[in-house]
Amino acid sequence: MMPRLRLFLLPLTLAFGAVCAAAAADLPALFAERAKSVVAVEFFTESELDRRPSITAAFVADASGTLVLPRAAINTFLPPSKLKDFRVYLPGRPVSEYAQGEYLGQDPVSGWHFVRVEEKLRASLVPVTAFASAAGAAEPAIGEEFWGIGLRGKDEDFRPYFMAGRVSHLQEMPERTVVAQTEVAAPGLPVFARDGGFAGVAVGGFGQSFIQYVRNERGQPVMLVNSEESSVFQIAADVTPWLTRIPANPSGRPIAWLGVYGLQPMDPEVATFLKLDQQSGCVVSEVLEGSPAEAAGVKNRDIILAIDGQPLPRFKPDRVVVGFVDRDISQRKPGEAVTLTVLRGTERLELKSTLVEQPKLLREAERTYFERIGFTAREFVYGDGIMRRVKLAGRKGVIANFVKNNSPAGTAGLQPDDWIQEVDGSEVKTYAEAVAKLAAIEADTARTEFVLLTSRGGETAVLRVKLK
Repeated sequence: MMPRLRLFLLPLTLAFGAVCAAAAADLPALFAERAKSVVAVEFFTESELDRRPSITAAFVADASGTLVLPRAAINTFLPPSKLKDFRVYLPGRPVSEYAQGEYLGQDPVSGWHFVRVEEKLRASLVPVTAFASAAGAAEPAIGEEFWGIGLRGKDEDFRPYFMAGRVSHLQEMPERTVVAQTEVAAPGLPVFARDGGFAGVAVGGFGQSFIQYVRNERGQPVMLVNSEESSVFQIAADVTPWLTRIPANPSGRPIAWLGVYGLQPMDPEVATFLKLDQQSGCVVSEVLEGSPAEAAGVKNRDIILAIDGQPLPRFKPDRVVVGFVDRDISQRKPGEAVTLTVLRGTERLELKSTLVEQPKLLREAERTYFERIGFTAREFVYGDGIMRRVKLAGRKGVIANFVKNNSPAGTAGLQPDDWIQEVDGSEVKTYAEAVAKLAAIEADTARTEFVLLTSRGGETAVLRVKLK
C-alpha cells in the first residue's frame, strides 16, 4: 500500500473502531432504556368448561398506554367476550405487581391486537416511537447489525434478554421484511438499529428447514419454528402507520369488504402467454353472492391487474401479491369507491365498485350453551355459507360450536361444526328460532329425548338425543 494512502486510511480505521467501541459500550444503557417499551401480557380464555391462560409479548405504541400484541397472540375466531382478565407485566419486576388491561380489538390491516393498560403503569412505559432515529429509519443494508429484546418466562418475572443479528436479505411480503442470520427479538417485539433507533417489529412463523436422519431410515425434511424468538422483522417505515390504527370497538369495525374469494397469483406461464411478463395479477376464484364485486360485474377467473389505476406491484414469491390486494382493501373504509382493472379473456375492463361493511364475522356470531343437552349453538354467519357452498336463500339453522364429551348431544353423535337445520322435526330458519326451541327442550325436565337434523360434509343425518 502506498505510504500516503496508508496514512490517510489509518485515522479513518481508528475513528471507525472508536465509534464501534463507543456503540458497544452504550448498548447496556440502550438496552435498559428500550426495555421500557416492551411488556408481557397474560389473559384468560373462557370456554364452556374451563378458563385457560395465555401469555404473549407486546410493545408500547403510545403515551396513553396502548399495547400492541402480535396477530398470532389471540385466535382470530375467538369472540372478544371470551377474552378475560388481561394482566400486564413489566419485564424483570415481580409478577405480583401486574396491572390490568382492556382489550380494544384487532386491526384488519396489520392483524395486530390492541390492549390498553391502566393508568398506574403508564409512567413506567416508553412508546417505541420515542426511539426514532435516522439510522433506525434508513433502509437496512446487507450485513448491518440490528438487535432486540426477548422475555424469559413468568417464573423468571419475564426478565428481558438481549439478541442481535446481521441482515441476510430484504424482501417485500408485501411490507419490506428483513431476514437476519440469527434471532433478533421475540415475535411481536421491536427491533433496533445499532444506535438504538426503532427499526421494525419482529414477526414469527418463519421456520428453518432441516434434514432429520434416524438410524434405520433415510433423512426426511423437517421445518422447525422458534416460537419465542424471531430472525425476521418488518421495517419501521412500513409498520409505524399501523400504530395509530387502534380499533374503535373490540370487533375491529368498520371493516371494508369487496367480496372476491380465493385470490390466486397469476401463473407465470399464463402471464407469458398473455404478454404480461412484467405485470403482477390476481386471479379471482369466486365472486361472493351479494358482494360489491358482484354488483360491479366482476366474474370468476377475472384477473385483477390494477386498483384505482395503479398496477399491482411485482413480488417474489408471486403469492405475496394476494396479501397486497387484501391489505389494500382492508385499509379502506365502507362506502369508499374503488376501480378494478381486470383482464377477461383478451379484454381489459374498468369495473367500479363501492365497498360495504363486511358481513358478520365468525368471532361476532352469537352463541348459547345448553348445559343439559351438552352443546353450544352458534349463529350461522356469512362465512359458514361460503364454506358449505350454500346460497344466501338457503342459509338457515345454527352451527354446533362446542360439544361436551359424554353429554346427551355428544353421545348422539353431534360434532363441532355440524350444521343443525331442524329441531324435533321443525325447520329453524334463524338463530333466534333455534335457540327458542332448544331452550324449551332444555327447560322441560320431563322430556326424555328429541331429534336433530344435521348436515356434515354435505351428508344429512338424523340424531336422536336422549336426555334421560
